[in-house]
Amino acid sequence: MFMRYFLPAGLALLAIPFVGFGLWLATLQAAPATFAPPAISRAETEVMLSALKPPKRARPLIAVVGINDATETTDYLMPVGILRRADIADVTTLSSGSGSVKLYPALTIEADATIAAFDALHPKGADYVIVPAMSRDDDPVVTVWLRKQAEGGAIIIAICAGAKVVASAGLLDGGRATTHWYYLGELLKRHPSIRYVADRRMVLDRGIATTTGITASMPMMLTLIEVIAGRGKAEAVARALRQEGWSAGHDSGSFRFTRPFVATVLGNRIAFWNRDRFGVALEPGMDEVSLALVADAWSRTYRSSVEIFAASPTAVTTRNGVRVLPDQVVVSWAGERLMPDKPPAEALDSTLQEIAARHGQGTADVVAMQLEYPQQGKGR
Repeated sequence: MFMRYFLPAGLALLAIPFVGFGLWLATLQAAPATFAPPAISRAETEVMLSALKPPKRARPLIAVVGINDATETTDYLMPVGILRRADIADVTTLSSGSGSVKLYPALTIEADATIAAFDALHPKGADYVIVPAMSRDDDPVVTVWLRKQAEGGAIIIAICAGAKVVASAGLLDGGRATTHWYYLGELLKRHPSIRYVADRRMVLDRGIATTTGITASMPMMLTLIEVIAGRGKAEAVARALRQEGWSAGHDSGSFRFTRPFVATVLGNRIAFWNRDRFGVALEPGMDEVSLALVADAWSRTYRSSVEIFAASPTAVTTRNGVRVLPDQVVVSWAGERLMPDKPPAEALDSTLQEIAARHGQGTADVVAMQLEYPQQGKGR
């Protein structure tokens, strides 16, 4: 009798979450067909360029800060690599405390200094502070320091979900801002006085710049190079990166949860038996931006992981002076290897094509959506 009446009822209860998920999935839209950012007037661009001018030094001092236990890979390394390549500022990498900096979803590096050591060396503070996404938005060492730097006249640049860190420091209250599409709702819920600006990849208000998702750090850095050293210098760096332009225009509506996105992520997670483990050999002088983009992209497929290996446990110095530590100390890698040997923008496009060839276009689109990257053919 118990089984006759209660087993069907129990099965019905178990089915409720799946029915609810199915109904939610049905409410999601299909993937956008095109990427159509608005044209940005020259007048609007000039306002941003003027407001970003170095506040203190002719050759600016730029600090890129992260917490030791988890700072986003590309958010941290792309600004460093691009700005040092341009050689128009003194760029230093900082950590919240002593020890290595674990980046996510891949790589571990040694920062140039701790926040405390930077303050002792530069009591007047930085000209610019770049804030990547971090696993914790309210690290007290970072938030107190950000307020101090802003009070000292530094321009704060939040990359991606770094906006949440800057907001936790109280620096976005009542201001105009943007952030990664995935974290927008959370940001506005926690800080309701923020005025969100759609369709802009970069927003600057009252000395605080914010950007959309991860790959927006490239146009943001090119904009900063243009401010410091002129349009010609920025164009030269963009050509070396294989980046076509750096407009602030963005199609915010193209980045959101869609049925294909959710279905692909779910399918890739379920396929636990089919996982790739790639190795990247650490080589002196390798391009840290290409390395970051390739490792970041492959680590976001929900089907693969990336490990960095070298024959020695000591840090290897990249093209622009970033010290990267290996995950594995081995002479050779038995599995498949990745070769981040192309210029940065080209390396990312090529990686997305390789992901599509291996796992399908849906997975490549999932990666591009996480990176908030308008893929080739849909505009940049």
